[in-house]
Amino acid sequence: MARTDFRLRVLMEPRHGSRYDEILALARATEDAGFDAFFRSDHLLGVDANDRTYRPTDCWTTLGGLARDTSRVRLGALVGAATFRQPGLLATIVASVDEMSGGRVELGLGTGWYEREHAAFGIPFPSTRERFDRFEEQLEIITGLWRTGEGDEFSFTGKHYGIEANGATPRPAQDPHPPVIIGGSGPKRTPAIAARFANEFNGALGGDLRDRFAVFARACEAIGRDPDEARRSAVLPVACGSTPREAARRGEIMGSEFMRANAVIGTPRQVTDRIGELREAGADTVYLHIYDIHDLEHIALLGAEVVPQVAATAVA
Repeated sequence: MARTDFRLRVLMEPRHGSRYDEILALARATEDAGFDAFFRSDHLLGVDANDRTYRPTDCWTTLGGLARDTSRVRLGALVGAATFRQPGLLATIVASVDEMSGGRVELGLGTGWYEREHAAFGIPFPSTRERFDRFEEQLEIITGLWRTGEGDEFSFTGKHYGIEANGATPRPAQDPHPPVIIGGSGPKRTPAIAARFANEFNGALGGDLRDRFAVFARACEAIGRDPDEARRSAVLPVACGSTPREAARRGEIMGSEFMRANAVIGTPRQVTDRIGELREAGADTVYLHIYDIHDLEHIALLGAEVVPQVAATAVA
């Protein structure tokens, strides 16, 4: 069942990395343009691992800054790498940023996939199966810590992680806890894990979005969960321009042919129409994937020409 509160968000993944002042400028532009949320990727390398100009920043450190330097937009990662941080620490980090923001944080989390990135920063990169096992245990711990009541203790014993009688559990501002976003194209473990833990399922890029949402719905039904309890979201790489030349110029900045193949590169009307197609496929939230962190005029154009059209269509 489609939700009436359709959400349009910005996802930042700058081609050559960024500094905090650049991230903040884009986040504030997103807020001013009327978007629902500002999300960032959780990467320490760019698509080109040999790009010596790439400037890495830590995802949750910058989100903590944005929590204090913005006032309205929701904030989060799409999606964080579970391999980067221990679950008890991550639960505390996210709860801290949630409190700093007044309850505007969402946790997007995945298994991690970029092996070269892990090697470059000395982060272990287990097999796919082990990463999924660890990911599931992390979600058990993070949500378990957040849901533990005052005066109670949380313990967990798994194959990869353990928590021993934690009576000082992290306290996010949101009740019961920040929304958890899980997504991907995997046909089995990803939707099964999302059915257990996700407040939002993201259909990722490429492939049949409608089919991925259906697989997620079946995974929910298999454990007795109403699939409509969770939101469904999509990512849309965007290069929007008032003229074809302007749109094409913005499209050239996208990081890969895969992104361009799944992008909309065109006018505000074309962007709006593509968002409408994603909504018809079942998405109630769309993240516009932006690559040029310095192009604040791009955000302003989307805010002026696309956000109002999408809002009008959503309530029609």
